[in-house]
Amino acid sequence: MAIIPSEAFRFCVAPMLDWTDRHERYFLRLMSRHARLYTEMVTTGAMLNGDRARHLDYHPAEHPLALQVGGSNPDELARCAELAQQWQYDEINLNVGCPSDRVQSGRFGACLMADPELVTRCIRAMQQACDIPVTVKSRIGIDEHDSDEFLWRFIQPLYDAGCRIFVVHARIALLDGLSPKENREIPPLQYDRVERLKTAFPDACIVLNGGIRSIEQSQELLQTFDGVMLGREIYQNPYIMTEVDNALFGEHNPVMSRSDVIQAFLPYMQEQLANGVSLHHMTRHILGLYKGQPGGKQFRRHLSENAWRKGSGISVLEDAVTMAESLRNSESLTEENPA
Repeated sequence: MAIIPSEAFRFCVAPMLDWTDRHERYFLRLMSRHARLYTEMVTTGAMLNGDRARHLDYHPAEHPLALQVGGSNPDELARCAELAQQWQYDEINLNVGCPSDRVQSGRFGACLMADPELVTRCIRAMQQACDIPVTVKSRIGIDEHDSDEFLWRFIQPLYDAGCRIFVVHARIALLDGLSPKENREIPPLQYDRVERLKTAFPDACIVLNGGIRSIEQSQELLQTFDGVMLGREIYQNPYIMTEVDNALFGEHNPVMSRSDVIQAFLPYMQEQLANGVSLHHMTRHILGLYKGQPGGKQFRRHLSENAWRKGSGISVLEDAVTMAESLRNSESLTEENPA
């Protein structure tokens, strides 16, 4: 099995259902060469019985790219690991953290934390089926199992099986009574527990997930953890990706402007439009590009109101950018030349 240095996990973008599709990932890659990207979770059933190309295809520019899979059958997960290697993913990640009713009914996701022996069998089967790293994304506990001891008992057999990369969402999952959205917000963050996990397993790569809002916070947390994983903040404010390579990977590149990011995205969008992809399926991922900027609301409104229309093309996006940039420039002139 291939070994990836911990450095490769310094900054990761979380797998997010309905959000981190191939268009979103390509867009994010334009702003960071080093950030590690993850697919949406794909279930074993969808991968093995559904449209594989739809679930697994991606643009070569997306690397480094990990495939996240959801399931609990070792044989099925082994076949998925074979496919991940065949499709040349850089990693396959087993979801043991999603708290939704759907994954509980399918006996995968966070409920699997109660059965570390089964998870270990899954990991061993996946490792034997492929040469790419097999990793795990989990919570720190579930329901009443809210202790260091429970987390240790879950991690230890996976570590003994050779798994060395753990992405840990620093909240427990409450499987009865909270929605997935509430499970991302209500259980309190416990970074201290993940820090103690790192102390207990010092040569494991521990990536912290949950509640991280900025590059500055990421820099601070990287003093303790091997990596950080951001999700909603990246989706809602994607422009912070332009800071990643310089701030966290020691590069010294010119920072792209927002209009530069759009210009870099246009050829991909034109190609996708020619292949029958609707404009909305791509622009829905970039609505937050001007977040906090003069013209940001107008940018979002113009795309939201027009990109979904039949036959909408690149001009819709170009008009939104022109509108946003004009308002930003007007604001800058006002600040430089106050009345």
